[in-house]
Amino acid sequence: MSGDIKDFIVTQFLPDIDPAELSDDYDLVENGVVDSLGLLRVVAWVSETHGLSLDDIPIAPDNFRSVEAIRRFVAEARVSAGLH
Repeated sequence: MSGDIKDFIVTQFLPDIDPAELSDDYDLVENGVVDSLGLLRVVAWVSETHGLSLDDIPIAPDNFRSVEAIRRFVAEARVSAGLH
């Protein structure tokens, strides 16, 4: 799952780097990669890609701060939604 997340982040926000260059714990918010509008794009992608209802996604920057945070959030949200 981290690979898909990295591919999305790189394609949408960091097109000049290779996904392998983006570490899983790189702070996307603090480093200005994802701003408030970008956060909405990430949330919409997570919803669409992982079958999660937008109503069920708590939009908190900490859930989307890094590739690892997004991966962890998606895994937990899928379990909560019964999507394992």
